[in-house]
Amino acid sequence: MPMTERRKGDRVTFERGIPAHMMGIDGTWRRDCIMEDVSETGAKLTVDGSVEGLHLKEFFLLLSSTGLAYRRCELSWVNGDQIGVNFLKQGDKKKLARRTPAES
Repeated sequence: MPMTERRKGDRVTFERGIPAHMMGIDGTWRRDCIMEDVSETGAKLTVDGSVEGLHLKEFFLLLSSTGLAYRRCELSWVNGDQIGVNFLKQGDKKKLARRTPAES
């Protein structure tokens, strides 16, 4: 049964998918994935391996091997080994954590 399309923007579907990587915000985990489709606001990914136990509330989607092309993401939905992500824009965070003088 096909999922209902909830995305507002136009999407581009890739015939073979685009290899990418997911990485935790804190760098403690990393997973290979395939970007199946993408829009201005999000993407559908097929994840290599289990997503169980990963902190998927917020993570990076690395689109280049050097890590220079990336998007900050939040999990939207999970269906088996596929996940939907929303891209976070700068300023989307409600409150940025304040740094103490020792961290600066």
